[in-house]
Amino acid sequence: MSPVTEPTAATGPTDATSMPTAADADAVNGALGEFGRHLGLRVVEAGPDRMVATWTVGPHLLQPYGIVHGGVHCSVVETLGSVGGAIWFGERGKVVGVSNSTDFYRAVTAGEITSTATPVHQGRTQQVWVVESHDAEGRLVSRGQLRLQNLPRRGTA
Repeated sequence: MSPVTEPTAATGPTDATSMPTAADADAVNGALGEFGRHLGLRVVEAGPDRMVATWTVGPHLLQPYGIVHGGVHCSVVETLGSVGGAIWFGERGKVVGVSNSTDFYRAVTAGEITSTATPVHQGRTQQVWVVESHDAEGRLVSRGQLRLQNLPRRGTA
């Protein structure tokens, strides 16, 4: 299985054909690639309507003030929304992130975070996913919204 490529202008769209089936969270973990491993993402639920992952805050994820870097939260939003969107879009083609807006509510210096992604809209040309991250006490840490463009394979619509 080839690793998932994050949908950015630099790397291109996520290839849904490299995504495992929704029921196989272990295979999804394997498909997250080096970046997902660097973030420490551990997918515990994978599907077209819900993605759940946990990750542990470590020194490699902190900014100079000793709290989780905002880009980490944005990356979690992008990763979980893109993978869920790719699973949902399936063999119809690829998905690419076109907008990521993430708000930060609580500074985190250590501990385990649980992030849950759910679709708000899954349409013919676009998807919108919301990802909420909570600390071990269940407090909201960040919330992001990701808009994906669905890119159908040639000959499909």
